[in-house]
Amino acid sequence: MSRVQHLIVSQGEANLRVDRWFKAHFPGMTHGQLEKHLRKGDIRVDKKRAKANQRLEEGQTVRIPPLDDSVYKPMTGSSASRSRDTTLSDRDIADIRKMVLHMDDKVIVLNKPAGIPVQGGSGQNRHIDGLLAGLQYDYEEKPRLVHRLDKDTSGVLVIGRTRLAAKFLTEAFRNRSTRKIYWALVAGVPRPHEATISFNLRKIVTANGEKVVVDREGQKAVTDYSVIAVAGQTASWLALKPVTGRTHQLRVHCVAIETPIVGDGKYGGSEAFLDGAVSKKMHLHAREITISHPDGGELSITAPLSQHMAETWKLLDFHENDYEDPFLAHGL
Repeated sequence: MSRVQHLIVSQGEANLRVDRWFKAHFPGMTHGQLEKHLRKGDIRVDKKRAKANQRLEEGQTVRIPPLDDSVYKPMTGSSASRSRDTTLSDRDIADIRKMVLHMDDKVIVLNKPAGIPVQGGSGQNRHIDGLLAGLQYDYEEKPRLVHRLDKDTSGVLVIGRTRLAAKFLTEAFRNRSTRKIYWALVAGVPRPHEATISFNLRKIVTANGEKVVVDREGQKAVTDYSVIAVAGQTASWLALKPVTGRTHQLRVHCVAIETPIVGDGKYGGSEAFLDGAVSKKMHLHAREITISHPDGGELSITAPLSQHMAETWKLLDFHENDYEDPFLAHGL
């Protein structure tokens, strides 16, 4: 089951009927399923109830309700709705399409699940980059990655739909005009509750592979953090705002202030795991991003928590809706 999505009508989709637009994006959806969602008001265009025969205009926002995985699978013989890369299976196409949070002519934003790498590597045969052809639709170019998340980090992942869009977005990340907020569950409670972490970082090679360590001769690395809620003295919900973008920066900085991210055994060791029913998976989520859009203006996207983190939030009685951005008050 997918989450609520908001997709932008592209230039090439202008004047399409709502029912035909849905058939292109969700080829496994039956007419009866579509009509049911329309009757219930689950499907909206620019926040207004939609009709099957309504003509769409470029730039309109279509609200997509949570949908069963089957609607993403291409119908037998429907080559137009399949990826141009015929090596992708129906499952591959369904999996990548249900990650979509936002899509327009230039930009796609995914909610990457924890556990799937962004790119291939040693022993990694299934990854986001290899699935991107499933989001090509009728474009001549395959979508392109513009930044990375760790394999075990979930959340917002920005994709360029064309070479030029990807180049623009890559530059937006490089010049630090992009604002990123992560949520993490850490073991313990940081002191003070709000501060800036500034420890230089350096990559080293160990017997178990590459690792990042605090080193005064390393690259400058800065992270702002704020405690949002606590569970006694056992764990804390942190909002993290990376000022720089070093490899594993948030993970190493949290260890440096003696509150490792829960589930991050690589850097936190045994202290990164809590007793009881809390998942052993890493609790780090790219919650939101604000980035310059290739067509002008800014694009702001928020990603719902991954399943294991949502379960932990419920267990610890944390509530997503209680969150207020702590960095805005300081103009950060």
